[in-house]
Amino acid sequence: MFNTMAFFWAIGLICIVNMLRYFSSLRVLLSLLRQSDPMLYQSVGGNGFFTASGQFSKQIRLVRYINSQSYINHHDPDVVSQCERLRRQFILTGILCGVVVLSLIVNVI
Repeated sequence: MFNTMAFFWAIGLICIVNMLRYFSSLRVLLSLLRQSDPMLYQSVGGNGFFTASGQFSKQIRLVRYINSQSYINHHDPDVVSQCERLRRQFILTGILCGVVVLSLIVNVI
């Protein structure tokens, strides 16, 4: 028989691991931007990106930069590949979080 609680915890754990991978990749992208495009690095928050005092609007600017695929014309191929990877991870994490919420709703009902 299919155990929905086990499914919920398994998908939840996978979602948490993917979120950690996403944040790690985001740190790598920021370090690449610091070296290859300092203006973009500063416009998305720079050193203060992961701090509690980081500006939310600058963080959203980076998310929009990645989701709108504005990185396609970037001069550094490493930044382009990292942004593409981040975009795929963001979509995967979003889908997994949706499945976790759906599984939680099924467990409650």
